[in-house]
Amino acid sequence: MTGSLHYFGAALGLGLIVIGAALGIGRFASAAAESIARQPSAAAQITGAVNLPLFLLEGVAIGLGMIVIGAALGIGKFAAAAAESIARQPSAADKITGAVNLPLFLLEGVAIIAEVGVLLIVLTK
Repeated sequence: MTGSLHYFGAALGLGLIVIGAALGIGRFASAAAESIARQPSAAAQITGAVNLPLFLLEGVAIGLGMIVIGAALGIGKFAAAAAESIARQPSAADKITGAVNLPLFLLEGVAIIAEVGVLLIVLTK
């Protein structure tokens, strides 16, 4: 059970990313459709103006998905190694837990910083 929890975390994160991307793409598409309905003669310009943000939004979803998968796999490996080590040496559980916590927090922090970086890159374009 413990070995598969990181897959659950990755699936949950990816699900939220996909939902967010779908909502964003839906809003872009509906705004474009409304604009074209109001100004049919500007359909080519509206379509061209909407394409770049849509591609960037899809790129963010893919980038964030890769970050979530990488962080989930790394955290899962750390947790599995810690559980195995504690099972072999129950008397050293406190030391093992203390030694594993800092790398786990750093890995999670790197994933959050990477997510913020991806969002900043897209939002500043």
